[in-house]
Amino acid sequence: MKMYVKFDFNALCKKVLDEKLKEHGLKYRLLNFGEVEFYEPFTQEQHNLFKKNLKDYGIEIIESQKTALVQKIKDVIVELVFSENAVPVKASIYIAEKLNHSYGYLSNLFSEVAYTSIENFIILQKIEYAKELILNNKQSLTEIAHKLNYSSVAHLSTQFKNTTGITPSQFQKIVMKRRKNQAIAINSKMLYE
Repeated sequence: MKMYVKFDFNALCKKVLDEKLKEHGLKYRLLNFGEVEFYEPFTQEQHNLFKKNLKDYGIEIIESQKTALVQKIKDVIVELVFSENAVPVKASIYIAEKLNHSYGYLSNLFSEVAYTSIENFIILQKIEYAKELILNNKQSLTEIAHKLNYSSVAHLSTQFKNTTGITPSQFQKIVMKRRKNQAIAINSKMLYE
Protein backbone atom coordinates (compact mmCIF):
# COMPACT_ATOMS: atom_id res chain seq x y z
CA MET A 1 0.00 0.00 0.00
CA LYS A 2 1.22 3.49 -0.80
CA MET A 3 0.30 6.93 0.40
CA TYR A 4 1.05 10.16 -1.41
CA VAL A 5 1.81 13.15 0.78
CA LYS A 6 2.03 16.83 -0.13
CA PHE A 7 4.54 18.91 1.85
CA ASP A 8 4.46 22.58 2.72
CA PHE A 9 8.18 22.96 3.32
CA ASN A 10 7.87 26.52 4.61
CA ALA A 11 5.29 25.53 7.24
CA LEU A 12 7.31 22.45 8.17
CA CYS A 13 10.55 24.40 8.59
CA LYS A 14 8.78 27.13 10.53
CA LYS A 15 7.33 24.55 12.94
CA VAL A 16 10.70 22.83 13.47
CA LEU A 17 12.39 26.20 13.97
CA ASP A 18 9.74 27.28 16.48
CA GLU A 19 10.04 24.02 18.44
CA LYS A 20 13.84 24.18 18.54
CA LEU A 21 13.87 27.82 19.63
CA LYS A 22 11.46 26.99 22.48
CA GLU A 23 13.52 23.93 23.37
CA HIS A 24 16.60 26.14 23.78
CA GLY A 25 14.68 28.63 25.92
CA LEU A 26 15.43 31.53 23.58
CA LYS A 27 13.17 34.59 23.51
CA TYR A 28 12.34 35.34 19.88
CA ARG A 29 9.81 36.32 17.25
CA LEU A 30 9.51 34.53 13.90
CA LEU A 31 9.40 36.93 10.95
CA ASN A 32 8.64 36.20 7.31
CA PHE A 33 10.97 34.19 5.06
CA GLY A 34 12.99 32.36 7.69
CA GLU A 35 13.97 35.40 9.74
CA VAL A 36 14.15 35.24 13.51
CA GLU A 37 14.38 38.30 15.73
CA PHE A 38 15.87 37.63 19.17
CA TYR A 39 14.83 39.72 22.15
CA GLU A 40 18.02 39.09 24.07
CA PRO A 41 21.58 38.10 23.16
CA PHE A 42 22.84 34.55 23.50
CA THR A 43 26.30 33.06 23.82
CA GLN A 44 28.43 31.63 21.03
CA GLU A 45 28.05 28.24 22.71
CA GLN A 46 24.23 28.54 22.54
CA HIS A 47 24.52 29.66 18.91
CA ASN A 48 26.71 26.68 17.99
CA LEU A 49 24.44 24.17 19.77
CA PHE A 50 21.32 25.64 18.17
CA LYS A 51 23.01 25.61 14.74
CA LYS A 52 23.94 21.93 15.23
CA ASN A 53 20.39 20.99 16.28
CA LEU A 54 18.90 22.69 13.22
CA LYS A 55 21.39 20.97 10.91
CA ASP A 56 19.89 17.60 11.93
CA TYR A 57 16.70 18.77 10.17
CA GLY A 58 18.47 20.14 7.10
CA ILE A 59 18.03 23.75 8.25
CA GLU A 60 21.07 26.04 8.18
CA ILE A 61 21.71 29.39 9.77
CA ILE A 62 22.70 31.81 7.03
CA GLU A 63 25.60 34.01 8.01
CA SER A 64 25.84 36.40 5.06
CA GLN A 65 23.23 39.01 4.10
CA LYS A 66 23.63 38.22 0.40
CA THR A 67 22.97 34.54 0.98
CA ALA A 68 20.01 35.42 3.20
CA LEU A 69 18.49 37.60 0.47
CA VAL A 70 19.00 34.85 -2.13
CA GLN A 71 17.19 32.45 0.21
CA LYS A 72 14.35 34.97 0.49
CA ILE A 73 14.20 35.13 -3.31
CA LYS A 74 13.96 31.32 -3.45
CA ASP A 75 11.23 31.33 -0.79
CA VAL A 76 9.21 33.94 -2.70
CA ILE A 77 9.57 31.92 -5.91
CA VAL A 78 8.42 28.72 -4.20
CA GLU A 79 5.49 30.64 -2.69
CA LEU A 80 4.64 32.05 -6.13
CA VAL A 81 4.91 28.78 -8.05
CA PHE A 82 3.27 26.49 -5.49
CA SER A 83 0.40 28.84 -4.60
CA GLU A 84 -3.08 27.39 -4.98
CA ASN A 85 -4.25 30.40 -7.00
CA ALA A 86 -2.40 31.70 -10.03
CA VAL A 87 -0.77 35.08 -9.39
CA PRO A 88 -1.90 37.52 -12.11
CA VAL A 89 1.40 39.48 -12.33
CA LYS A 90 4.75 38.68 -13.91
CA ALA A 91 7.18 36.85 -11.65
CA SER A 92 9.72 39.69 -11.86
CA ILE A 93 7.16 42.23 -10.57
CA TYR A 94 5.93 39.86 -7.86
CA ILE A 95 9.45 39.16 -6.57
CA ALA A 96 10.55 42.80 -6.66
CA GLU A 97 7.42 43.99 -4.83
CA LYS A 98 7.55 41.20 -2.25
CA LEU A 99 11.21 41.89 -1.38
CA ASN A 100 11.15 45.66 -1.88
CA HIS A 101 14.19 45.73 -4.21
CA SER A 102 14.55 46.31 -7.93
CA TYR A 103 14.31 43.14 -9.98
CA GLY A 104 17.62 43.97 -11.71
CA TYR A 105 19.44 44.04 -8.37
CA LEU A 106 17.79 40.81 -7.18
CA SER A 107 18.49 39.08 -10.50
CA ASN A 108 22.18 40.02 -10.48
CA LEU A 109 22.59 39.02 -6.83
CA PHE A 110 20.82 35.69 -7.40
CA SER A 111 23.06 34.86 -10.37
CA GLU A 112 26.18 35.82 -8.41
CA VAL A 113 25.34 33.70 -5.36
CA ALA A 114 23.33 30.80 -6.82
CA TYR A 115 25.24 30.42 -10.13
CA THR A 116 21.97 30.31 -12.07
CA SER A 117 19.34 32.81 -13.09
CA ILE A 118 16.07 33.51 -11.32
CA GLU A 119 14.33 32.47 -14.53
CA ASN A 120 16.02 29.04 -14.49
CA PHE A 121 15.15 28.59 -10.82
CA ILE A 122 11.50 29.45 -11.57
CA ILE A 123 11.45 26.90 -14.41
CA LEU A 124 12.89 24.21 -12.13
CA GLN A 125 10.26 24.94 -9.48
CA LYS A 126 7.46 24.90 -12.05
CA ILE A 127 8.61 21.54 -13.40
CA GLU A 128 8.80 20.10 -9.87
CA TYR A 129 5.26 21.30 -9.22
CA ALA A 130 4.11 19.93 -12.59
CA LYS A 131 5.57 16.52 -11.64
CA GLU A 132 3.75 16.68 -8.30
CA LEU A 133 0.47 17.55 -10.02
CA ILE A 134 0.95 14.74 -12.55
CA LEU A 135 1.64 12.30 -9.71
CA ASN A 136 -1.58 13.39 -7.98
CA ASN A 137 -3.36 12.51 -11.24
CA LYS A 138 -6.22 14.95 -10.62
CA GLN A 139 -5.61 17.48 -13.40
CA SER A 140 -5.10 17.31 -17.14
CA LEU A 141 -1.93 18.68 -18.74
CA THR A 142 -3.99 21.62 -20.02
CA GLU A 143 -5.11 22.42 -16.47
CA ILE A 144 -1.56 22.04 -15.16
CA ALA A 145 -0.18 24.32 -17.89
CA HIS A 146 -2.80 26.94 -17.03
CA LYS A 147 -2.17 26.64 -13.27
CA LEU A 148 1.57 27.20 -13.83
CA ASN A 149 0.97 30.22 -16.12
CA TYR A 150 2.21 28.56 -19.29
CA SER A 151 0.77 29.92 -22.52
CA SER A 152 0.07 26.38 -23.75
CA VAL A 153 0.64 22.69 -23.09
CA ALA A 154 3.30 22.81 -25.81
CA HIS A 155 5.25 25.45 -23.86
CA LEU A 156 5.00 23.36 -20.66
CA SER A 157 6.05 20.24 -22.60
CA THR A 158 9.09 21.96 -24.08
CA GLN A 159 10.34 23.20 -20.70
CA PHE A 160 9.50 19.86 -19.06
CA LYS A 161 11.49 17.96 -21.69
CA ASN A 162 14.42 20.41 -21.55
CA THR A 163 14.56 19.99 -17.77
CA THR A 164 13.84 16.27 -17.33
CA GLY A 165 14.68 14.76 -20.71
CA ILE A 166 11.14 13.44 -21.20
CA THR A 167 7.78 15.00 -22.00
CA PRO A 168 4.98 15.30 -19.42
CA SER A 169 3.03 12.64 -21.34
CA GLN A 170 5.97 10.24 -21.14
CA PHE A 171 6.29 11.04 -17.41
CA GLN A 172 2.57 10.25 -16.96
CA LYS A 173 2.98 6.92 -18.77
CA ILE A 174 5.98 5.98 -16.61
CA VAL A 175 4.04 6.82 -13.43
CA MET A 176 0.99 4.84 -14.59
CA LYS A 177 3.13 1.85 -15.57
CA ARG A 178 4.92 1.84 -12.18
CA ARG A 179 1.61 2.05 -10.34
CA LYS A 180 0.22 -0.81 -12.43
CA ASN A 181 3.34 -2.95 -11.80
CA GLN A 182 3.15 -2.23 -8.06
CA ALA A 183 -0.53 -3.18 -7.99
CA ILE A 184 0.27 -6.44 -9.80
CA ALA A 185 3.11 -7.15 -7.37
CA ILE A 186 0.85 -6.50 -4.37
CA ASN A 187 -1.90 -8.70 -5.80
CA SER A 188 0.61 -11.49 -6.54
CA LYS A 189 1.99 -11.28 -3.03
CA MET A 190 -1.52 -11.50 -1.57
CA LEU A 191 -2.27 -14.59 -3.65
CA TYR A 192 0.76 -16.43 -2.28
CA GLU A 193 0.10 -15.60 1.36
